[in-house]
Amino acid sequence: MTAPEREFDIVVYGATGFVGKLTALYLAKTGGDARIALAGRSPDKLLAVRESLGPEAQFWPLITADATSPSTLNAMAARTQVVITTVGPYTKYGLPLVAACAAAGTDYADLTGETMFIRDSIDHYHKQASDTGARIVHSCGFDSVPSDLTVYALYRRAQADDAGELLDTNLVVRRFAGGVSGGTIASMLEVMRTSSRDPAARAAMADPYTLSTDRDAEPDLGPQPDIGWRRGAQIAPELSGVWTGAFVMGATNARLVRRSNALLEWRYGRKFHYAESMSMKSSPLAPVAAAVGTATNATVVALGSRYFDKLPNRLVERVLPKPGTGPSEQARERGHYTVETYTTTTTGARYRATMAQQGDPGYKATAVLLGECGLALALHRDTLSDLRGVLTPAAALGDALLDLLPAAEGVTLETTRLN
Repeated sequence: MTAPEREFDIVVYGATGFVGKLTALYLAKTGGDARIALAGRSPDKLLAVRESLGPEAQFWPLITADATSPSTLNAMAARTQVVITTVGPYTKYGLPLVAACAAAGTDYADLTGETMFIRDSIDHYHKQASDTGARIVHSCGFDSVPSDLTVYALYRRAQADDAGELLDTNLVVRRFAGGVSGGTIASMLEVMRTSSRDPAARAAMADPYTLSTDRDAEPDLGPQPDIGWRRGAQIAPELSGVWTGAFVMGATNARLVRRSNALLEWRYGRKFHYAESMSMKSSPLAPVAAAVGTATNATVVALGSRYFDKLPNRLVERVLPKPGTGPSEQARERGHYTVETYTTTTTGARYRATMAQQGDPGYKATAVLLGECGLALALHRDTLSDLRGVLTPAAALGDALLDLLPAAEGVTLETTRLN
């Protein structure tokens, strides 16, 4: 399906927010000849952002658009090939823009980590987006590109080696330095708010296949806990001596990765089993840290999913970062992460995919990932999958990102056969 000619290649919506501005700055440095516009509620703030981006962006058009005014979103979506949006929490503000892009046949990329928002997006707009040719690609930042793409890279490597399908697959966050972005915190709180208000949503969140294309077609692999702690050697011999505990975004990431497998018609495998954890290293206190961290995570999730809506709004607002704020440039530059994803295939082959990135995961690294996803949608359409509708980074952009990200600022991505 050929997309209609549009005025812009990419519109960055939410450009006056902290991560929106970082994404625009990244595109100003790397976007080349891409036709880019900035969008948000305030023309004055948009102008100030554009002036801060350097000479490459000085003639980028400015678009006034507001999540509370669907007509402005419809007009914006009709003018561009791709909308990149950083306006969250997405449960509150996201669906009208998804609707606009689905109706216009416009590709879309966001940073959401809100599982039930993605489920709502699927239920309401997957069919329409499929019909109009739109790619609605959720979770294009640190949540959940490293998870989704390392598994896709393992699948591609095993496929190239004729090594069979993926079986037990585990992502381990090996190194992490940086703050948690205000957007991520807001998303996490929104997930708990939704679960605490809606028993059906709470039940859906407990299902490992919440985001599946066809729940009845999914295999029964037994318990697939999102929160646990164990020795690293139970994951891979290379992690001997390491202890792992719960990773705060593991539940969200895992459901997205399982959706990728379903969208790809279970090419990873019908017995593909996926989980995420965080390394607590190998000190004498590591098992205690893993147990305490995991128990704390489990308690917060259990209580929050039932009682979060009972908390006073003023208390919640006090723990949230103020809108438009974030760490200093020096702190953003010091941040980094490394994830390792291990798998065993049906032929007994073992692989590891390693993805690392310099830059605070929630801010600089996320801006790079989101920017590259937008560029892939806009400028590398011949390398994208034929899928349309509500998609995942791997299902929509997998091959394109495998080509683009190793050349992106501060990113490394490689696969290794271990036996």
